[in-house]
Amino acid sequence: MTDHHGAAPVGPLTLAWVHRHLSPDERIVGTEALHGGITADVRRLTIDTRDGGTRHLVLRSFVDPSSVERAEEWLNREADALALLAGTDVTAPGLVAVDPTAAHCEYPSLLMTHLAGRTVLDDEGLEARVPLLARQLVAIHAVRPAERPREYEALTTADTVVVPRGADTAAWAAAIKVIRRPAPRYEGRFLHRDFQPGNVLFDVPTARSAGARITGVVDWAAASWGPADLDVAHCSTNLALLHGPAWGQRFAEAYEEAGGVLAAAAGERLYWQVRDSLACSEEVQVVARAWREAGRAELTTRAVEERLDAYVTGLMDALG
Repeated sequence: MTDHHGAAPVGPLTLAWVHRHLSPDERIVGTEALHGGITADVRRLTIDTRDGGTRHLVLRSFVDPSSVERAEEWLNREADALALLAGTDVTAPGLVAVDPTAAHCEYPSLLMTHLAGRTVLDDEGLEARVPLLARQLVAIHAVRPAERPREYEALTTADTVVVPRGADTAAWAAAIKVIRRPAPRYEGRFLHRDFQPGNVLFDVPTARSAGARITGVVDWAAASWGPADLDVAHCSTNLALLHGPAWGQRFAEAYEEAGGVLAAAAGERLYWQVRDSLACSEEVQVVARAWREAGRAELTTRAVEERLDAYVTGLMDALG
């Protein structure tokens, strides 16, 4: 069974594993590769149901050798997050099954329910979507797990930052100096840890996003415990690179307008903003490619690097 879009087929062991988690008389009749996955292959499975209708499930499989060694950790973390979010105000996929060590599948895999909606990465309608994103993130941070998930990962160090060609070297040197300092103290929150437009599904009834609503949040493999500022900084960086540097600061403002609480001191906020934007410097090429595959053809690696440089420079200029 070959995926649409020419993706590699789902292996027979994985198909058999999925089938064991279907209802009697259901069968898999199609698979379709979904865009946007960076660390894993994501597919929508079409299932024929006993009443003659269809339903969909989503299969995430870690097939890249560089990701397989951490797949067990990531899949267990995502499975725990999906179980936690069931019954909360945060709409996430429902967990169906997980095979984190590839005991049954060709690759470590997770099977979950399919959510309606689509990702929206266009500039048009962004002003209406940003407050929705902010309110959704506030709701995520309001989740209080009975058992605290593992601590967040920083994802970069001062010594691994990749300064873009032609960047403002003085601003980047100052930014790198910021993250050499110890992390500020913070009040922990439940974090998505990769909250950004590519992981949020929307129902958009009109071209200009009037009446848009969020239908769910996906990709919980990095769910963890840490400062709200870090999730906000991550979405801010992504918005700055997707839509222009000014949108990074606008998202932080929208988060507070929605009732979210960030670090009180400007220097502490800057630490998390800079830490996330510098982490992005190490994966610009991968991120840009994913966005181009999703329809943003103009976002070449160079274009994204230039926006990242402008964003980092703006953060440091604001510090004075």
